[in-house]
Amino acid sequence: MATIQWFPGHMAKALRQIREQMSLVDIVFELVDARIPYSSQNPEVARAAGDKPRLLILTKTDLADPQVTKEWLNYFATNDQPALALDSRAQNVAKVVTKKAQEILKDKMAQEQAKGLQKRAIRAMCVGVPNVGKSTLLNHLVKKNVAATGNRPGVTTGQQWLRSSAALELLDTPGVLWPKFDTERQGILLALTGAIKDSLYPKDDVALFGLHYLRQHRLPELKKRYRLSDADVAEDVSDPDLLLIITQKMGFRDDYDRASERLIFDLRKGKLGPTSFEEPSDLEENVDE
Repeated sequence: MATIQWFPGHMAKALRQIREQMSLVDIVFELVDARIPYSSQNPEVARAAGDKPRLLILTKTDLADPQVTKEWLNYFATNDQPALALDSRAQNVAKVVTKKAQEILKDKMAQEQAKGLQKRAIRAMCVGVPNVGKSTLLNHLVKKNVAATGNRPGVTTGQQWLRSSAALELLDTPGVLWPKFDTERQGILLALTGAIKDSLYPKDDVALFGLHYLRQHRLPELKKRYRLSDADVAEDVSDPDLLLIITQKMGFRDDYDRASERLIFDLRKGKLGPTSFEEPSDLEENVDE
């Protein structure tokens, strides 16, 4: 399996700006993909935040297994990490996020008022990996299209302050990865869910990872989507051989790169049902790989 790395100059600049602006905010909203809530956390953000409160906001919940998302929320609560799972398009999203931030910062804000300081809006920095849905969430938080959106990495290119309400101000930042992924699996997961530009990774490796996962966890959906027989998915059929079978079923002959791309996009769009690629129960295994 090829090692996937992507850390161009503009990401180094974005991380530097995040560190420089951290002193201006009260809290960090780190958006993570609900399908990979561990692998989509940027360790550089945690380091830059230091002791500053950090709220994890799980996005793309419609694409994740709802039961697994509940397990992640329980896991984060057990580990004293504030977290929310959101549909970014929900009407009450601004109210929910603001209320959670106020709960986390209630002691700090009370101390400021006790010192005679005027009540003010909470200042939050919004960060996340590319294509995590940050711009979509921000547009709903401020109730207008102030951030460009798109189903690809690198849409947001600079920082900007946005006002959600009298109670919440937001500093938008570009999507950022980090210099070196902890494991090959982490890179594969980020590529599979769309955080890495499609031109920068071997599609067959990523597709084979997704195919292996589907055989273990979504076999009925896999068979239905690609019209596979029991013989096609038998245990003695390897993942590469199954990918070739799917390639032929799609009418792509032996163009498995094209089939790999289709499989990846089908997974991203939820064509095989809501799918979570990480669970709290296998977190230790994933970290140790």
